[in-house]
Amino acid sequence: MPDIQALQRQLKPALAPLGALYALAMRLRRRAFESGRLPVWRPNCPVVSVGNIGWGGSGKTPLCGHILKWAGEREEHAVVLTRGYGAKPERLPLLVTRMADPASCGDEPLLLARSHPLARVVVDPRRKRSGPWAYERFDPDFVLLDDGFQHLPVARDINLVLLTPHDLDAGWNHVCPAGSWREDQSALSRASAFLVKTPVELSEGVAQAMRLRLARFERPAFTFSLRPRGLMRVDGIRRAQDLGGEDYVLASGIADPGQAAETAERLLGKPAKAVLPFADHHAFAAPDLLRIHAAAAGAHVVVTAKDAVKLAKLPGAEGFWVLRTELAFGPAVFGAEASGPQTFDQWFTARFGTLAAHYRPLAAREHL
Repeated sequence: MPDIQALQRQLKPALAPLGALYALAMRLRRRAFESGRLPVWRPNCPVVSVGNIGWGGSGKTPLCGHILKWAGEREEHAVVLTRGYGAKPERLPLLVTRMADPASCGDEPLLLARSHPLARVVVDPRRKRSGPWAYERFDPDFVLLDDGFQHLPVARDINLVLLTPHDLDAGWNHVCPAGSWREDQSALSRASAFLVKTPVELSEGVAQAMRLRLARFERPAFTFSLRPRGLMRVDGIRRAQDLGGEDYVLASGIADPGQAAETAERLLGKPAKAVLPFADHHAFAAPDLLRIHAAAAGAHVVVTAKDAVKLAKLPGAEGFWVLRTELAFGPAVFGAEASGPQTFDQWFTARFGTLAAHYRPLAAREHL
């Protein structure tokens, strides 16, 4: 697989003007929505968007899962509007059920639907179409936009923007095709809060980069990482805290297989005997299982939760171990309230409560 970042550095003189033109086009598009020249759908309930400025694995699905867990603990019913990357639905919009085929709905929507039974997960690339469809049928307490930062046809009240250390350093303000960003830095003014995915321990370099790049926007900025919780069989029958020091291989079809390898090593106390990287959203088939079993040669096989929803339907994968994770947040790097540093959950709970108090009287009048 070619090193995209290396190619972009080599071709920077040719690609930079194209990136500037794309950034201009995205600014003009944004202004068209902000001015009302292009229509926007707004439901009578809070809308929370989880998205990023660039492409790649920045933790959007785990953060959506964290918000849905937060909602479930409070009996708040959410509708999740998602594109369903790689999905091939028979109809649109598509309500994702627990028994859905991952090929029809996508791996990440199915993972969210299975993990959060109070939520309604709806797949449709046109979320301005799926939004009214789902709102009328399910009367949600709030709408969650998955990968929604650039999806401007749907209004949002909380705009959570995820970044990586690369975004804050060498990748800063490099718009595709010259870099990985979908918009230039002016788009970050739309953020309600920033969340930077970092290793477990926040380095001073990342903290300084966050202050240098993000403080000007006067928004709270938090850090988070993926923390291992244990293992579960693909068939769901058995759980374990670790593998007792035994060998394992890691098969991973996510955007950042290195992150999965680090998380597995942290949990299991040793690196994988082999790491088998597959393309992000890879549709696993029987030949892939043969390759995995051959590499394992009797050792355990560990996979990510996103991959497990696709592997579960394949004979021979039921004994694989699924790496269970959760998000761990640090306190606000800056943007803390006068009362002291806040965690992300404290900030989000307060912000959501203010929005709910505003919208619920409106929703009540709507049903009269």
